[in-house]
Amino acid sequence: MSMTPAQEARRELAGFKGELKGPDDTGYDQARAVYNAMADKRPALIASCTDADDVSRVIGFARAHGLPLAVRGGGHHGAGLGTVEGGVVADLSPLKAIEVDPAARTARVGGGCVWGEVDRATHEHGLAAPSGIISTTGVGGLTLGGGLGHLTRTFGLSIDNLLEADLVLADGRQVKASAEENSDLFWAIRGGGGNFGVVTSFLFRLHELSTVIAGPTFWAAEQGREVLAAYRDFLPGLPREVTGFFMYGTVPPAPPFPESLHLRKVCGVVWCHTAGDADAADRAMAPLLRALPDPLLHAVGEMPHPVLQSMFDGLYPPGDQWYWRADFVDEIPDDAVALHAKFGAEAPTMKSTMHLYPVDGAAHDPTATDTAWSYRGARWACVYAGVDPDPANADLIKRWTVDYFDALHPYSAGGAYVNMMMDEGQERVRASYRDNYERLARIKAAYDPDNVFRLNQNIEPDPRGPA
Repeated sequence: MSMTPAQEARRELAGFKGELKGPDDTGYDQARAVYNAMADKRPALIASCTDADDVSRVIGFARAHGLPLAVRGGGHHGAGLGTVEGGVVADLSPLKAIEVDPAARTARVGGGCVWGEVDRATHEHGLAAPSGIISTTGVGGLTLGGGLGHLTRTFGLSIDNLLEADLVLADGRQVKASAEENSDLFWAIRGGGGNFGVVTSFLFRLHELSTVIAGPTFWAAEQGREVLAAYRDFLPGLPREVTGFFMYGTVPPAPPFPESLHLRKVCGVVWCHTAGDADAADRAMAPLLRALPDPLLHAVGEMPHPVLQSMFDGLYPPGDQWYWRADFVDEIPDDAVALHAKFGAEAPTMKSTMHLYPVDGAAHDPTATDTAWSYRGARWACVYAGVDPDPANADLIKRWTVDYFDALHPYSAGGAYVNMMMDEGQERVRASYRDNYERLARIKAAYDPDNVFRLNQNIEPDPRGPA
């Protein structure tokens, strides 16, 4: 009788220090689960890696047996690209080391950390690294795709604050990437996703940040056209220390929201003022609030930065059904505002939502070619997310998401933030990197010519080879 991949791995991976699980092992279903329950796949082997040597061995095993390899950090990717049917998952979750250097204002972070762990460690020193908006998101996936969130306008993307990274390459070698060492690789991983290697640790620049003034302002969804038009004209003129993403959604039926608003469809802005000055925050928001009808809710106040970062964790726990679409946006003309008003108010389930994240301010300081992230001129990153815990609603949320995207895509800049895309094909990947794609493909040919790392928003190796 032939052995299963898990059995073969136990025999062949001498010196592997982590845990190896196959479909017949206890705890396999828990080990294979990722954030998006729509990605319900059964890997042949899940290898929990404790260090870079373990990662190297797993890559070698997958290659030797011709098995597709997925790399999983936090497992949050919308398309479920941290798992694979019948292949090998290199699970980085044991790589949890975090070392904060308050004097240097840096943090070295293991490739299996999630952002909430980093937020807590840095907050102890009154420091923070720019990340996303849900603290259970993996550091690796979010960073390698760009890293967009509450701090983007003030401090830039996560990749703009990445100083170096330790990687395991497709051939098993362990290298460092920084501005001084393997600089081509360093350029590529800042926005190019997991195409070039497995990052086992990141070194981030930190910023002084402890308390923020933050929270939501909600209006009735029926007022969405008026609110979005005002927001569109107002937000880009704010100083960098103020940000706020626009959203359509439904008020959750739970505290801290008043019962009178439970399950009410709303539009609104989720604010963040990084200077931590309540009076200054009020002055910054006041012109928008004066220009619009009184909101249903204005719940903006002082809070520790990690509280803001985890504000949506309870609403979006692991295990929901998710279907995403996304676009970068330069302008939001009135016709687009009207379409948002239509589709945003028709969200099919309580958790389904649309967000418009500002990507100006500090994110505009680098040029389009300074990193792999090419959309440095975009004003917003728009995401449409159909979400529901019930698998019976999977088709419903997908249809709303796709219809919404199809209606608004003609008003987009063309490509999208790769962390918010499904598996949408090469044309969409190329559109998301634009003129940087060719350079990325040449670097891919240098570091992963066989496309071992292809379970991602894939950059195919240039057949001409490295530049």
